[in-house]
Amino acid sequence: MNKKIDQQSADNIRALCVAMVEKANSGHPGGPMGGADFMHILYSEFFNFDPSDMEWAFRDRFFMDAGHLSTLMYAQYYLLGNYKKEDVANFRQWGSITPGHPEVDVKRGIENTSGPLGQGHTMGVGAAIAANFLKARFGNWMDHKIYGFISDGGVQEEISQGAGRIAGHLGLSNFIMFYDSNDIQLSTPTDEVTSEDTEMKYKAWGWNVVTIDGHNHDEIRKALKDANAETEKPTLIIGKTIMGKGCVAADDTIFEGECELHGQPIGATGADYTKTLLNLGANPESPFDIYEDVSVFYKELLERKIIEAKDKKADISIWREANPELAAKLDFFLSGELPELDFEGIEHKAGLATRAASSGVLGYLAEKVENMIVSSADLSNSDKTDGFLKKTHALKKGDFTGSFLQAGVAELTMSCIANGIALHGGIIPVVATFFVFSDYMKPAIRLSGIQELGVKYVWTHDAFRVGEDGPTHQPVEQEAQIRLLEKLKNHSGNPSFMALRPADSAETSVAWKMALENKNTPTGLILSRQGIKDLPTKGASSRYQEALASEKGGYLVKEVENPDVVLVANGSEVATLVAASEILEAKNGLKVNIASVISEGVFRLQSKEYQQSVIPKNKPLFGLTAGLPVNLEGLVGDAGKVFGLDHFGYSAPANILDEKFGFTGEKVSQQVLAYLKTV
Repeated sequence: MNKKIDQQSADNIRALCVAMVEKANSGHPGGPMGGADFMHILYSEFFNFDPSDMEWAFRDRFFMDAGHLSTLMYAQYYLLGNYKKEDVANFRQWGSITPGHPEVDVKRGIENTSGPLGQGHTMGVGAAIAANFLKARFGNWMDHKIYGFISDGGVQEEISQGAGRIAGHLGLSNFIMFYDSNDIQLSTPTDEVTSEDTEMKYKAWGWNVVTIDGHNHDEIRKALKDANAETEKPTLIIGKTIMGKGCVAADDTIFEGECELHGQPIGATGADYTKTLLNLGANPESPFDIYEDVSVFYKELLERKIIEAKDKKADISIWREANPELAAKLDFFLSGELPELDFEGIEHKAGLATRAASSGVLGYLAEKVENMIVSSADLSNSDKTDGFLKKTHALKKGDFTGSFLQAGVAELTMSCIANGIALHGGIIPVVATFFVFSDYMKPAIRLSGIQELGVKYVWTHDAFRVGEDGPTHQPVEQEAQIRLLEKLKNHSGNPSFMALRPADSAETSVAWKMALENKNTPTGLILSRQGIKDLPTKGASSRYQEALASEKGGYLVKEVENPDVVLVANGSEVATLVAASEILEAKNGLKVNIASVISEGVFRLQSKEYQQSVIPKNKPLFGLTAGLPVNLEGLVGDAGKVFGLDHFGYSAPANILDEKFGFTGEKVSQQVLAYLKTV
């Protein structure tokens, strides 16, 4: 322990944070200056990782919640050699690897994308669940820790309720979170917006809580030592810190703890940029330098970390030699590969709701895919994830041998936890609720897409046919919202989301196949509450074999030569189109093709020739959707016609709503005839 070098290191971090924001003329300097002491002590004395192998699967992980404190991470990781001087000097600039909010970059130490407050630490909870899940299967040697860093804003975000409750309930003792409590937020002191007792709140959730002086290195050190020794509870370290610690004014007086230091360069506040750098021991002429003594200290630190990691890896090698089968299974989990799966062999009864067909698939997967965690927001018996639960048991405090997470009524929390599970690696996360409640999940869905995570979302009760529950539970606009993400590209240039709405049991099996094979983007399965008549087969092959064409996003479930009209839908409306086509053929002598488009996003990735073969632009096109017409307007074009809903639902039995809204074979056939008169 060297108090002088510890102080120099923390001040170096502060100076770098100040300089980054000042040069960019944009950012948040005050918070990073307050958190610098904790970061230095954590990484220099407690954090276990391999600087020569940053993606080492058994490293400790740091999850930043307060993404606006990105400079704190960049400065710390610059000292650790993960960034170069020009990287920190180009903070927030085009093409830099130091964006305004951290974006997942494991090779440089960034474990998660953060910015929307509350989500970062909740992803950390997910990673802690993943670590415990793997530990229960492979042994106590897998003892890496998950560290979180949260601010006043993150504590205030409602999601902290769900994350705090679940972490405490499960006894996630491998999760240690530092709360940078500086009593200042962007526009006000915290006492203008809250008077809650944060310590008592977390204790009520079952956490171990300690309050310290966040600038006292000995207190930080003891808190981290005790937290690492804790075996029953997650730990919250409330660090009382000072916003803008180290700032001084032009007359050399202290200028700390001010609200204006939160969200703008300190040169635009009552603090003086040059005097502050001098106060912190930096050279204003070269503010991005690492101090000489700090550079020597961190070089020695990195050498020590590599040796410590080498020792840990040697212990793991001994375990591998003693447990070759378990070692092979662990490697398979971490590879992200799937076992051999026979989706065609999953039998479904006739006329199932697609949620029920999904339940059958999940029951099969529970026995075949050992590294899957399924979660439901208090709806497992309704969203039918109980098909999985019946083959395993729920995760519990002290027992992570199960594979089901009962999240309670916390859709957003559950989804963020799934992102954290995916970020940790080795486990496939699945989360489920009613489709209408996807509204609660959208912030996490968006971060799933940005981070390119293979989270699987299961949404049931997919349309107004929820029936008696009425408009609050009947999704009308949700599919349009979700399908927008299929049109939005991620930074790899691919659609950021895959939305699948299967038309019958066979398509549901294929949808699950597509979801599991889609490893680098999130997938949503949109499933019906009510039973759906299975689609007819066109030839001698099985319905599943024909439904495999869904892997192209869309295909013809009914096909004739030179059709008079092509009908387009997805989900349960495809069966309605089949009923309508029977009427149109029998009563009106029309020739009809029917296209089932499970995913427009995937369909648009196919060749123009294939798209034209399914939905020819030189034929009359009629779309049917239980949601907003925009769901299909891009497929049928301006010359086509889409029949959908432009209003909320009503409370009534589903069959009555079908009749009232015009979603019967007879009424749809009349709509088609009326449309054909206009072309």
